[in-house]
Amino acid sequence: MIFPIGDDQVKGGYFPLFSYTFILLNVAVFVYELTLMQNGSIDTFFMTYGSIPAETMRGERLFTLLTSMFIHGGWLHFVGNMLFLWVFADNIEAVIGNFRFLLFYLIGGLVAHFAHIYFNLDSSVPTIGASGAISAVMGTYLVMFPTSRIKMLFLVFVFRIPAILFLGFWIFQQYNQGVASLSIVEESAGVAWWAHIGGFVFGVLAGIYYRMQGLTKNALSSKYA
Repeated sequence: MIFPIGDDQVKGGYFPLFSYTFILLNVAVFVYELTLMQNGSIDTFFMTYGSIPAETMRGERLFTLLTSMFIHGGWLHFVGNMLFLWVFADNIEAVIGNFRFLLFYLIGGLVAHFAHIYFNLDSSVPTIGASGAISAVMGTYLVMFPTSRIKMLFLVFVFRIPAILFLGFWIFQQYNQGVASLSIVEESAGVAWWAHIGGFVFGVLAGIYYRMQGLTKNALSSKYA
């Protein structure tokens, strides 16, 4: 498999405080989940703190829209999300600022939730994971740093590709999977493709706004480290 493991770093800017904080929070929650997996109570945890579309539509347990962003269903889900958050979030926070990034990340996660809920109004399957908010990060990254070089790992080989190529292919894949999921009659646990798509679209719009505000001017006019 091919994974992003790094990118061109913006020189200077704000320290990515919340980018790292979100990673630490996700790590702490996942470590706790591992203990629940051992005693067999992890499903109860998912049902309690995961976001269930049918409940949200009834206005019930709305706090889960936030708590679910810090829960993951297994090692692959967790490691993949944290890797993407590590690679793409810091440059954005460095440019737009800490508290602006905090609001952007949380709102992006909420928008992603509602995109998923729109296509799953009656679903009783809990939605978990940071993927929606991270998709917003990736959408903004595409707009703000399209020429940044993403460092990719394939087996033991490392190479770089432009962000616009990697992220463009990623959202194309998500869209295709999202459209395909609409034809699935039986509901089952799986990937919330439309959360990814909704978060990404929000991120693109946010990135356009940030560029219009001139927040990327200094970063884009300087060389990457």
